[in-house]
Amino acid sequence: MEAEADRRARAGIDALLVLMVLIWGVNYSVLKRAFVEIPPQPFNALRMVIASGLFLGAIRLARRRAARGRLSAIFHTPHPLTRRDRIDLLWLGFVGHCCYQYCFVAGVAATSVSNAALIIGATPVSVAVLSAALGRERIGALHWLGAAVSISGIYFVVGRGASFGGSTLTGDLLIMLSVGCWTAYTLGASRLIARHSPLYVTGMTMAIGGVPYVLLALPALIRLDWTGPSSWTWIALVLSAIFALGLAYLIWYTAVQKIGPSRTAIYSNVVPIVAMAVAALWLGEPLTRTKLIGATAVLTGVALTRTARRR
Repeated sequence: MEAEADRRARAGIDALLVLMVLIWGVNYSVLKRAFVEIPPQPFNALRMVIASGLFLGAIRLARRRAARGRLSAIFHTPHPLTRRDRIDLLWLGFVGHCCYQYCFVAGVAATSVSNAALIIGATPVSVAVLSAALGRERIGALHWLGAAVSISGIYFVVGRGASFGGSTLTGDLLIMLSVGCWTAYTLGASRLIARHSPLYVTGMTMAIGGVPYVLLALPALIRLDWTGPSSWTWIALVLSAIFALGLAYLIWYTAVQKIGPSRTAIYSNVVPIVAMAVAALWLGEPLTRTKLIGATAVLTGVALTRTARRR
């Protein structure tokens, strides 16, 4: 019975991670279109304000529900905050939300889509290497093989034709910094999410990181023509905040808690594939045979790491 329950739990996490991949993949085209009407940094600042408000409201509601009865550990845990917990929340909020979001958005604006996607494709390897170095996880040969196959697939999807340096150097470096911030954010919360719910950790770090982010984006927010953007763009902003920053982030940390950071991170390699497919259907970007070969390699790599997790 325990083995069956464990299998169902793993299947549930896999299903949630697939949903996360779909949300982030679709969100890429949403952002690309919305940035035409609202500059990236003020758009992102508004997203963070909305998402932070939703998280704080959900945390308060979870506490009330938990006081009346048992609630899943994903949404509430009764452990009190220690001094170290507060320090971790502060630096994780600053690094994982303020720095990551600022570098990512600025980097995408200053480099090509191919360069950005290729660099971000290295995230699972970055997480796995640091996790193994810190002694957090034992990474087996099959997992490394799956990561290597996925990275090669990312290259076929977006890397061929990517040129680093020159006019894109600043953007490339900013994307690399964002990968480092995301890696630190993912691994740095391992102790926190062992004691506190993913909802609480995600929501509090986002609210904490959102304060300096909004201050950095404040000049652009003041200059923003609030009547200029269309209704579609405002709706896209709200939905992106709810799903891409809210639900998807909660899924990410829930998976980190349940299956570990390295095995969670490998799913981020599938995001460029979904983004590619959505862009082809929505924005008319062409699908080539090379990209389809790369997509197959990425999915094979994810399957290999999933097999490694079961073993």
